[in-house]
Parts: sequence; structure tokens; C-alpha cells
Amino acid sequence: MSERAGRNRLDEEASPYLRQHADNPVHWQPWDERALAEARERDVPVFLSVGYAACHWCHVMEEESFEDEGIADRLNEQFVPVKVDREERPDLDSVYMSVCQMVTGRGGWPLSAWLTPDGRPFYVGTYFPPEAKRGSPGFRQLLDDIAASWREDRDEIESRADEWAAAVADDLSSVPDTPGEAPDEETLRAATDAVVRSADRDHGGFGRSGPKFPKPGRLDLLLRAASEFDDETALAVARETLDAMAAGGTYDHVGGGFHRYATDREWTVPHFEKMLYDNAELPRVYLDAYRLTGASRYARVAAETLAFLDRELSHPDGGFYATLDARSDPPAGRDGPTEGGYYVWTPGEVDAAVDDDLTARLARERFGVTEGGNFEDGTTVLTAATSHEALAERHDVPVDAVVERLTTARLAMFDAREERPRPARDGKVLAGWNGLAVSAFAAGARTLDPALADRAGDALRFVRDHLWDADAGLLRRRFADGDVKGRGYLEDYAFLGRGALDTYQATGEVEPLAFALALARAIRERFWDADDGTLYFTDSDGEALLTRPQEVRDSSTPSSLGVAADLLHSLEAFAPDEGFDEVVDRVLATHGDEVRGSPTEHVSLVLAADRVARGSVELTVAADPLPEPWRTTLSETYLSGGVVARRPPTDDALAPWLDALGLDGAPPVWRGREARDGVPTVYACRGRTCSPPQTELDAALSWLSE
Repeated sequence: MSERAGRNRLDEEASPYLRQHADNPVHWQPWDERALAEARERDVPVFLSVGYAACHWCHVMEEESFEDEGIADRLNEQFVPVKVDREERPDLDSVYMSVCQMVTGRGGWPLSAWLTPDGRPFYVGTYFPPEAKRGSPGFRQLLDDIAASWREDRDEIESRADEWAAAVADDLSSVPDTPGEAPDEETLRAATDAVVRSADRDHGGFGRSGPKFPKPGRLDLLLRAASEFDDETALAVARETLDAMAAGGTYDHVGGGFHRYATDREWTVPHFEKMLYDNAELPRVYLDAYRLTGASRYARVAAETLAFLDRELSHPDGGFYATLDARSDPPAGRDGPTEGGYYVWTPGEVDAAVDDDLTARLARERFGVTEGGNFEDGTTVLTAATSHEALAERHDVPVDAVVERLTTARLAMFDAREERPRPARDGKVLAGWNGLAVSAFAAGARTLDPALADRAGDALRFVRDHLWDADAGLLRRRFADGDVKGRGYLEDYAFLGRGALDTYQATGEVEPLAFALALARAIRERFWDADDGTLYFTDSDGEALLTRPQEVRDSSTPSSLGVAADLLHSLEAFAPDEGFDEVVDRVLATHGDEVRGSPTEHVSLVLAADRVARGSVELTVAADPLPEPWRTTLSETYLSGGVVARRPPTDDALAPWLDALGLDGAPPVWRGREARDGVPTVYACRGRTCSPPQTELDAALSWLSE
């Protein structure tokens, strides 16, 4: 028999988002068997509310509805209210968000879903105001209506729940009865054409209206196409978007880093939350753009974003926190706004921060700070409103002097902003998102400063020490204040594995490569289903949900299935007897028709398939240490989906590496590829074709380009 909770249980949870709701009069329950058993015992629906700590509309719905005693009484009496942190439980979010998108044609957070006690959804939506407004039903009345329908129209509800459960299972879990054909070399070309067609050539980004989201995967694809096909249009579209994001209000011009998305077509006014995943994926793309174009502004944006991550999202022991909130108390002397209040400025605030009149004037004009503003209450979201050259001409000051004064102004504004009330930080450490950040810092180490590899290594060690059980080959999802929770999902293994592989390439150390291989083996063991020919998002030993989802499409983060396929293909060269490419080939065949039918939704799989079809680029470097001129050359070279396979210069020195990797002999990527005559040597390969050994890196790169 189940006992009614009778109280809010979220004070027992470590998730910062769940704890934010621990004082609500709603008797919130975490998603667990106790909550579901209560729903069965009382024979009432589950009200499921899914959100995350930095979500603006989640805060709004809490203040309007979940803190309201009357609404709380309705929820407590007529439902079992369950709160879920989507960042801790992306599997639940995936299932019920998919239903919401199928039924309503849109999604977003907070996600609101009403479920039968066995978890089948029968009513879904996102944010609801407490009273009916602008075509949206009022939450208060909606609760009464749903409770009445549950009592009086149960058969209809059960029928709808069956229908929706079947539909979401078909959407997330189905695979074709027979494998199709894997995408071929033409898929990248077709995907590039589709991405270009979707581009906003006037304002950058994708789509002709707001909101505008960063799409790192699409930018990856455009840069690869520009390199592979010498496609000037693809490169132009990528640069238009990179430039627009960096110049607009989505970029933090004072402290570095990117806000979640722009609310308008012109990238001016963002939703101000800062997510770890955006600020990990975007600098990696900007660094690729720098390598491909040589434009130093892309390197600067990447460096400033990495500095933001290190400064504001760093756990003292090495990991990275999840998010910064959009909201904070307004600074002294200003009544509002609260959303974005930490980041926006008035002319008087700029003048107070910057003590030189000309420098302050240049800052106001550069960042578009005016009396009327471009945001709420006459405040201004900073943008790169005026070029350095225009400012120099307007004020009869050399361009170099303008840049120097603006640097001084930014530092002064940064110091002044540090005195403002800060946005709240979600202090949990997620394995997969940390993997994305590790990749970003590894890319920074290869391109900007080798010392950035230390930060990548610190985060990798933190996750390995706190969330990885090497004996069981099991990765946990979340660390928060010493509390570890949740089995890892495919994204945790895949993103962290890619981060470990990228760290190996940046450092030439075997330990991160060994960790990448261990995670890849666990992917094959835990997520691969040979009968269905796919990698599922949830562990085969994990909790049984309404359906076992796959993450085939890219969303705010890359498709974990696509990243996993790319990782396994990269590691095939190091462990050819593990069967990694058999998994990859089957996955690509299983999902080939989906990828060809909608390549812009499946960019990560497109990129993985292209590497397989076109042949991977590999640079085996036998040298210790890496010659400094080679390091410089590699920092400026865009390798389209390439792997830098570093190794000790002699086979005798390679033996301990093989032991660390659990290999019986040298894999093909290293076999017979020692340094020649004691001189650093590089071997370039694409697919199954390799250059002669080269003692000049430029010669090997020339061979690849030919």
C-alpha cells in the first residue's frame, strides 16, 4: 500500500533546480517509484513539470502558479505533482517533449504533462498562465477541467493515452525492418545545400525570423564543405552567422561567452541564460573558423568564451557547472529589469564605470548604449553597434588608439559589473556537458595556448574520479555537492569520450586515449542493440520508461548517436579488433533514409557518415615532444574531421602505451610508423591511402591537400 506523501519532498534532492521548488506549497515529488505508486493507489493522474534552473519561463510559472496556495491545493488534491530537472533526466524530457511537439506543434520549458499512473501522457503543454490569456488556457481552470475529465471521461482519456504512447514509441524507438544504405559521399553536398537554403543571408543564422538559436552543428558542416569542396557560398554563410552572433547581443561583450538564443532576427536581444553546452560547442566552431580563414576575431571570441567558462562555471576541483540563470536582482540605482539585469547598461552606468570622457563616449557608441536603449526600462543590451574604423573617423583618433581605449573601457565595465548582484548558478556537474567543455579546451590548447590542455585535463579527471566506475564500466550522470546520481546516458559516454580523445590529440598523452577507449567499449556494451542496428539513448540496464528513446536528431546539443558513431569510427584505427566500425556501419545503414530525408535535422550523423564514406584524415606523428614549428602549423591548419594520432618516437617507448590501452600489439595507426633516423616523422593518411614518411609537416599536409 502506498502512503500519501502529504508534503513537498524536494528538500531531499541535490539538484539546484528541484531545490528551488522545495518551499512551494505544492507537494512536489521527485520522479521515483514512491510518487508513481501514490498515483496508482489514489487513482489520480500525475502532473509532470519538467524544467531547468536557468529557464526564465520556469521561474515565471513558479511565481505565478506554484507559489499560489489555491493552485497548490488543486494540484495536491487532484494529482500527484512531480518535478523533474531535464538536465538530470534527459530521457524523461525526450519522451514527453516529443509528445508535446507531436500534439501541439511546439515545445519548450517548462514542459507540463498530465500522465496516467503508469506514465502514459494524455494532456501536454508548456507554460500556462494562472488565468486564461492570449489564447492560452488558464492553469487554474485547466487543473479543474482535467480532474473532471479524469473522473467523468476516463475511457476517452485512456484511449488518448494509448494513442499517444504508441505514437511516441514509433517516433523515438522505431527502426526499419531491414537496414537501408548508409549515406554516401554525396550526402555532405546535399546537406550543405539544404543548410544554405535555410540561412538568413541578411542577418546571419538560420530561419527568416526570431527566435534565432546557435546551430554549431550546421556551422561545422558548412566549414567542412568549404574545405572539402572549396565551397565559397558555404564559407560565406558560416562567416555571416559567426559574425552576426559575435556582434550581436547573444554575445557578452564585457565578460565573454554566449547567451542561450536571440529573441529577434537581428541577434540583438537574447534570453540571457548561459549554458555550458553552448559555451563549449561555440568556441570549438570559432576555432575551426579561425584555422580555415585566418580571421583573428574568431580566435578572440573563442579565447574570451573559454576564459568565461574557466572564471564563472568552474568547480574548484576541476569540473564545470551547468548553467547561469537569466535573472538577478537589479543593480543599485536601477529598478529593473530582473531578466538580463546583470548584463544590460544605461549611459550613466557606462560613464560611472569609465572615468575618462572620451573612452566612455567611445564605449557607448561602440556598444550602442543610448538613452532610449534597446531593451526594457531604457536599458541597452550591448552589441558591436559601431566599427572601430567608424569610431576612429568620427572622433579623429587612430584605430589602434580606439581599440586600446575600448579595451580599457571593457575592463572597467567588467569590474563595475562584478559589483552587481550576480545571476544564480546551477552547481551540478554533468558528465556529458563536461565532455563538450573538455573538447573546447583541448581545441584551445591546439590552437591558442598549449597550457589550456591543463584545464581540459582537470575536468576530465574530475569526471573520471567522481562519476566513472572503471571496474563496472559505468558512468554516472551527475555530481552535485558530493552527491552522485543517475546512470549515464549515451550523450554522457559519447561527449566525454570525444573530449578524452581530443585531449589525447592536444597533449600526446596516453591516459586520455585510454579513457576514450574505455568509454567506447562501454558504449558498445551498454547502448548497442545488434538486433535493431542502433545505439539507444538509455543504458540497457536502466529504468524502463514508456519507450526506449534514440537521439537521432541534433537539438541544443549534438545528436548523441551521431557523436558516438563518429567517436567509434575514430577509435577503430586504435582498436581494430573491437568491432567499432561494425557498429558504425550498421547505425548509418539503419538511419540512412532519415539522414538523407532531412539532413539539417541530422547534421551530426551527416558528418559521421561523410568521414566513413570519404575516408578519415589521419596524421600519425612520431615525436616527443612535438616540434614547436609543427605545433604552430597544426594550430593554423583546419583538418576536416581529422585525427592527430600522436605516439612515442620508438616502438620500445610504445610498449607501455599498448599496456595502458589493453592492446596486444600496435594498431594500424601506429604500426611501423616510428620516427626515422631519430628525427620527428609524420605519416599522413586518408582512408586506406597513406603518404611516405615525412620529416617535414608541410610536406605531409601538402600530400593531403593534393
